Amino acid sequence: MERKKEAGEVSGGMVVEVTGSTYMVVTDGGKVFRCRTFPGTKTENDFSSLVAVGDRVVLKETETGTEFFEAVITLVERRRSALTRKRDLRRNRSKEKVQVIAANIDQLVVVVSAFDPPLSTRLIDRYLVFSESEQLETLIVVNKMDLEESPETRELMKPYHALGYRILYTSAEENRGMKSLRKALAGKLSALSGHSGVGKSTLINQLFGEELLRTGETNEKTGKGLHTTSSAIMLALPKGGYIIDTPGIREFNLSGITRENLRFYFKEFLSSMPDCAYSSCTHTVEPECGILKAVESGRIDHERYESYLAIYESIDRDS
Repeated sequence: MERKKEAGEVSGGMVVEVTGSTYMVVTDGGKVFRCRTFPGTKTENDFSSLVAVGDRVVLKETETGTEFFEAVITLVERRRSALTRKRDLRRNRSKEKVQVIAANIDQLVVVVSAFDPPLSTRLIDRYLVFSESEQLETLIVVNKMDLEESPETRELMKPYHALGYRILYTSAEENRGMKSLRKALAGKLSALSGHSGVGKSTLINQLFGEELLRTGETNEKTGKGLHTTSSAIMLALPKGGYIIDTPGIREFNLSGITRENLRFYFKEFLSSMPDCAYSSCTHTVEPECGILKAVESGRIDHERYESYLAIYESIDRDS
């Protein structure tokens, strides 16, 4: 049964930017509203974050401002997917442990750098576990190829090629690989994510042909990127589709992933799991483990298996 509209209620819209407690929403009719929530705001989601970029919401208009229409969000509709990260409770007074930073994405674009900061396959594997659990399309972008065009970079990516993941090699600084990236993003709602400093903002500036986002350098002492994006923002691509630029994630959270179901999100494990002697095999220490045999024989990449063990051990800490 279709829900009856309340007085002053606006047709649904999509959250395109979150800044503190203010939300910019574009309605299905093309109007832009500056919005807030209120104690009566309802949600169809279980996550702690009430509103995130990509959310579908219902609005109630309050007044017409000089620049934007003003409204309150009355309902946050159920999300198809949610990209989350852990909150730093030492810096944030909120009691919420998990923050949703992007919702309802069709495609996860994992951006890593070939150099400065160094390529992290461990981070790639954590993102792939998330995308497999959410049944999302995944694109891996290896940026900064102008700094490290070496056989070692492509060698590190061989296991992902073998598993059928799409990989693009780009240099935002030299405008290399951008045509292929535009094609991969067209017509989809994609979230770009990765460590700070890998060049997401520079890639976006190249995609749009203008400097939309501030770029930063890598911290010389830590080797980690400096944050240049403090909140997620959605941008409409010139030829269709949207991209969400997410804040650099140092601690990517695998909300909903348990030690029991983690094995199903390493897709190379699936064909060898029936060979395990125990149906509840954790693929860590059990005898007659089909996964361990596959690692020993080279059918499963050793580094990917080490990533599985690292994530397996981290799940208790994440929870």
